[in-house]
Amino acid sequence: MNWMAWTLPTAVFFITIAVLLAGMTTYELRRPGAERRGFLPIATTRGDRLFIGLLGSAYLHLLVIGVTDWSIWVASALALVWLAVVMRWG
Repeated sequence: MNWMAWTLPTAVFFITIAVLLAGMTTYELRRPGAERRGFLPIATTRGDRLFIGLLGSAYLHLLVIGVTDWSIWVASALALVWLAVVMRWG
């Protein structure tokens, strides 16, 4: 039977996503947010922006890795910047 190889970066990645989701859930329960419009073409809540930001970060990361010879750290930094921009102004 083949098992997935859990490396430290893989574990850190999934733990970070879990902490983000748990933190956003707790924050939303304590201080419910209202929908607002930013640069995204739809009205979104904090949870919507987190989901869109994570999804966009994943695609941006894969795009940078797939079409450039940049370091994985550059791709990760760009993905985190995108997530921050969507969360703040999306």
